[in-house]
Amino acid sequence: MAGPEGKESKPSRGAVTLKTPKGTRDWSGPDMLLRDEVFKSITDVFKRHGGTPLDTPVFELKEILAGKYGEDSRLMYDLEDQGGELCSLRFDLTVPFARWLAMNNIQQVKRYTLAKVYRRDQPAIARGRLREFHQCDFDIAGVYDPMIPDAETLRIIVEVFEALDLGITIKLNHRKILDGLFAVAGVPADKIRSISSAVDKLDKMAWPDVKKEMVEEKGLPEDVADRIGEYVRHSGTVTEMVDFLRANETLSANESVKAGLDDMALLGSYLKALDVIHKINFDLSLARGLDYYTGLIYEVINLPPKNDDAEGNKKSKKDDPANQVGSIAAGGRYDNLVGMYGKRTIPCVGISFGVDRIFTILKARRERENAAKARGTDVYVMAFGGKEFEGLLLERMDVARRLWNAGIRAEFSPKVKPKLPQQFKAAEDVPLGVILGKDELAAGQVRLKSLGQGDDKSDKDRGILVKLDDLADEVKKLLL
Repeated sequence: MAGPEGKESKPSRGAVTLKTPKGTRDWSGPDMLLRDEVFKSITDVFKRHGGTPLDTPVFELKEILAGKYGEDSRLMYDLEDQGGELCSLRFDLTVPFARWLAMNNIQQVKRYTLAKVYRRDQPAIARGRLREFHQCDFDIAGVYDPMIPDAETLRIIVEVFEALDLGITIKLNHRKILDGLFAVAGVPADKIRSISSAVDKLDKMAWPDVKKEMVEEKGLPEDVADRIGEYVRHSGTVTEMVDFLRANETLSANESVKAGLDDMALLGSYLKALDVIHKINFDLSLARGLDYYTGLIYEVINLPPKNDDAEGNKKSKKDDPANQVGSIAAGGRYDNLVGMYGKRTIPCVGISFGVDRIFTILKARRERENAAKARGTDVYVMAFGGKEFEGLLLERMDVARRLWNAGIRAEFSPKVKPKLPQQFKAAEDVPLGVILGKDELAAGQVRLKSLGQGDDKSDKDRGILVKLDDLADEVKKLLL
């Protein structure tokens, strides 16, 4: 029977294969409860900011969706003509929202939608990349003074991830700055969007590979690509980057760049007032491939917990879902999209949260927490020595007592003179070891070691020396 991640059972002769389609999954039990918790945390923030709900059909007329997604249009799911209308499954929630605004002649609204979208992409379920997945969108439509709704949208992003207890950084750029930069570098107007798509891959590809795509696949002259490279590999705070770009006379003379920089300077002052500025990284390589963006663009990257940077966690970093899922939210300003459907243009700005990617990170975190709860011991106290080794039983008892007094779950071997291999075997599922030696104890110290990070028969990872009086505090830091 198909499991939650599309695993299939072997069919008997003549039976159908029981599996979910590639890039889809079933939701049930604890997974669904956690997903609902994520939905509630996000929508509670949306409501706090005056958002009202909207739901649209799962498929739209193909002509509504056509020409809105740039190179990603090839990932749209087209449906057969079964009633005189060519339709496609919705690719995102933004274009259906724009169609709804134009169709109903709505001039101003704060709207949120929580629904599934469909992309004919290559799936990677472990990384939260699916063909059917949830998005949770918040958009502000209407005429406002510049950058005020943009700043509120960024504030909403911060509030959502604070509610989910996830560390983030928000990468920002501005399409006017990017378009002006390309124009100054010498990119022909008809290549700007395709070159944007190439630049947007800089978070996954090295510059030489991106340059190769621009030159060899997209026909850009090499000297133009080199000029682009001089700019797009810069990032920093809003203030730093505005000053950096304004100091370049060639760039700042471009009207598009100038308008974008004025926006970013104004936005910076609003973000300080909303206490969001510390989450922002102004990154010139961020391009966002979708064609409908006209101004501010952004995407959200998850930052692993600080303790994941500790020495003992380096080995497993590459396997951590938090490091594999890519952006967990993205959006921007799209002022012309509604005007493509109706007589009136309605400026809009919005954010889309990738719920399934967020779920992947939170589920991994919950599994780690549950494993810690299920584990009976956090620290194993052991000792070793040479031929004169007497086991240091009283000293091991004293260290265990110190840890127990601090509320830390600790054990030690109940033998007077335990052998070191036996102690390591007893500590197989314990994250930390405290190792006592005569010389260290004489100096009032012990060794604190992350277990499982090195061969216990070698000196590759002997741990760190810690004062006995500081041991409980150091253990707590590593157990966070």
